[in-house]
Amino acid sequence: MKRMLFNATHAEELRVAIVDGQKLIDIDIESAGRESRKSNIYKAVVTRVEPSLEACFVNYGEERHGFLPFKEISRAYFKPTNEAGRARIQDVIVEGQELIV
Repeated sequence: MKRMLFNATHAEELRVAIVDGQKLIDIDIESAGRESRKSNIYKAVVTRVEPSLEACFVNYGEERHGFLPFKEISRAYFKPTNEAGRARIQDVIVEGQELIV
């Protein structure tokens, strides 16, 4: 049986764990002094496509740009191509394109 466990005994730190029986599935620790960006949803703009890394960099409103691997981009964002076979990032994602990340 899956359960979500919370530990908020200290005001400055919150710990959340997901367990399945005796097996730890996921753990997340948030500190008051450090804002977490994990599991948030942002509207981002592609600032650079890097074919050699099979990834792109996106501006999602923070000081530094985010790194987005090609395999984590939904196919719904791919611009149409006539080529058959494996898609390449430089063929389906363009600079200035908006994405939800």
